[in-house]
Order: sequence, then structure tokens, then C-alpha cells
Amino acid sequence: MANNDLSGLKIETETATVSLLHPSQTLTLLNASGYVVAQRKAAVAAQSTGRLVWLGVEEGSRVTTGQILARLEDREIAAALEQARASFAAAQAAKVEAEAELRDAQRSDQRMRDLLVQGFVAQAEADATLTRLERSRAAVQAATANIAVAAAGVRGAEVALDNTRIRAPFDAVVLTKNADIGDIVTPLGAAANAKSAVVTIADLSSLQIEADVSEANISRIRPGQPCEIILDAIPDQRFRGELVTIVPTADRSKATVMVKVRFAELDPRVLPEMSARVAILDRPLTSAEETPKLVLPPAAVQDDGGRKIVYRLDGTRVRAVPVVLGPTLGDQLEVQSGIVAGEKVVLRPLGKMRDGRRVTQVQP
Repeated sequence: MANNDLSGLKIETETATVSLLHPSQTLTLLNASGYVVAQRKAAVAAQSTGRLVWLGVEEGSRVTTGQILARLEDREIAAALEQARASFAAAQAAKVEAEAELRDAQRSDQRMRDLLVQGFVAQAEADATLTRLERSRAAVQAATANIAVAAAGVRGAEVALDNTRIRAPFDAVVLTKNADIGDIVTPLGAAANAKSAVVTIADLSSLQIEADVSEANISRIRPGQPCEIILDAIPDQRFRGELVTIVPTADRSKATVMVKVRFAELDPRVLPEMSARVAILDRPLTSAEETPKLVLPPAAVQDDGGRKIVYRLDGTRVRAVPVVLGPTLGDQLEVQSGIVAGEKVVLRPLGKMRDGRRVTQVQP
């Protein structure tokens, strides 16, 4: 409030502050609040129980699909793998020996059959040679089966060894470390007295806003509607977005429905769990409407011989300032030039108000 000393009279005068208005405020259907949430997030755990001996990431580390994040103690498993490989090699050698024995038995059987035809040997001798041949064939089959068993043992040991390596399931950023070197870690849910998730990661390219909308307003919105996002952590910037999902269930305790809003362009400053406000718009903003406009109340504008002026407070006096006005924005007038944001102007100035008049501001 300002007080004008005109002809000895003390007159109280209302004032207003020139401000910036984002055109989206005049296009807003409804507002909602929520948080930034990564749609791809994982608590990465070990696939087997063991002691953590190496952790290769910190909070904020960027990781790629398949990258080793941590390792468990693997001496026993590595030894088991070596034993399995040795068993596989022994099985292969046994098959080579069995095949050599089979070839020798085949040659002996052929000679014995020839001699039997010529009458040089008895049938019993030929039968014994045939029995040896059949045993040799069975030995080769057994050796082949033993190789398959040994190969399966090698693969199992390799899998067990690989399970001591904890890998990233997708490209992401490490949000938290949940275990330290020396901790016993287990698969998720395997034990109550051991660590499960080693790190928590999130794909920051999947960030969206999850916000609650009153179920009474759900009929006013639809997927595809443009949105404007304001983050409390970055209050000086507004982000364009799009409503992509209306979750098909309501929260009965709050009478709300969750909606998800996607960023048109991601900013590296945007992080999971930041609080956000979302304005769901009636239509997309034009490029001109994305710039905030300087506005003031129409009641501050006076017609002065064909030009528009406002009375700006300048210390203890008022100054008549010519202004160039733009279109009406809601209940405000756009000011294209003449004043700047933060300046105070007189509302509904009296007819005797003149440039340079001394005023006294009083508390309202």
C-alpha cells in the first residue's frame, strides 16, 4: 500500500508488483505433485552365497550391460573347476584308449572269423574273440558317456565361478552401495542375517514423473496430453513433458490415481526421487509461449493522451512510465517494454496523480 499527499490529504493507494507469468499457467487444466522415478531400477544381488572380496563401483558410477560390479570369494570354486577340467581330460583320454582297444578287437575278430572258415580254429575261440569285440564297443560307449558327464561338470563349475561375478543387468548409474568388502552376501531373500542386494542401480534414461491426480479429475486428462514439469531442485527451469500413462487403479485411501509423465528431453541435473510439480496443459505450447512474459494488473494502466502509462514507485515518489502492452494473459496484461519484473506500480491511480508526486508507503 502507498499513501499519496495530495493537497494536504493523505490517500491510501494499493500497489502491485510487476511479475513474470509463464503462458502455460493460462493453459493448465490441473496441477499434480509427485516424484521423479526411474522406470528401470534394480537391486543387483549375487546368484550364490559367498563373501564379498571386491567391489568395483561407487555411488554415481556409470555401468554398462554385463560389466562386473563385484566379486565373491572363489578359491574353492576355482579349484572345483580345475578338478572338473582334469576329469574331462581324463575322460577324453579314456575314450581314446577304448577306441584303440576297439580297433584291435575288430582286427582280431576278423582274423578269427577267417580262420574259422578255413577250419584252423574252434568255434569257442571265435566266440571269445567276438565277446571281446562287444566289450570293446561297450567300453567306447561308456567312455563317450563319461565325456558328456565330465563336460557337464566343467560347465557347472564354470557357471558356479561366473556366479561369483556380480554383473550389471543393463546400462545404468549406481544409486547406492548396500554391502561392503567382507560381508557375506546371498541371493535376494535367501537369508535373513546376510546382505542381499550389493548395489542398487537405475537407468537414468527411463526417468519419469509419477504424480497423483484426484480421481474426480481423471476424466479431464488422457495419455498424450502435453505437460509442464517444475522440479523443486531446479526451480528456475521448466521442462516440457507428456502424459504417457494413467495407471489403471486408484488409491482408495487418498482417492487418487497415479499418472506418469515423460520428459521431452532429459537433463543430467534431474535425479531419481526429486520432488516435482506437473501442470497438465490443454494444448502444446508454441515456441513463443515457452518464454515467460512480463505482466501486471490492468488496473495499473492509465491512458495518457493516447499512450499507456503506469505509475512506478521510485523511492518516495511515483514516476509516470510509458509502457508497451501485449495481449491479455488470463487476468493480467503482458508488458512488452517500459518496466521490469520486481518493480511496484500503483493500482487505480487517482486523477490527480502526477509524475514526481511524493508518496509514503504504509503497512497494509
